[in-house]
Amino acid sequence: TGSSDPYCIVKIDDEAIIRTATVWKTLSPFWGEEYEVQLQPGFHSISIYVMDEDALSRDDIIGKVCITRDMLAEHPKGYSGWMSLSEVDPDEEVQGEIHLLVEVLGSQGSRRLRCSVLEAR
Repeated sequence: TGSSDPYCIVKIDDEAIIRTATVWKTLSPFWGEEYEVQLQPGFHSISIYVMDEDALSRDDIIGKVCITRDMLAEHPKGYSGWMSLSEVDPDEEVQGEIHLLVEVLGSQGSRRLRCSVLEAR
């Protein structure tokens, strides 16, 4: 139909911790959702999957972005901007970007992740 029903899943080290609302019938969704969760000291990566909800079959993965602990260390004040989606299935071509704001808050003993999932295109 030329549109999707996108939503995002945020995972920390492959554990799903956040699911955004679905934005119906669009290729340019706006979420504007902000989440704050406790981070384990030894976490390795944060992955944001952009999904296409499908009522009749399994939801499709549009693409993902992965932010490693090292990438966050390079941006101590947080990362804000558009990130290109990468493929999950090597046989699928991926086009699109997601606009994120990712910050690590607090001290070494009590760190929190603030993730703002803003929009995609």
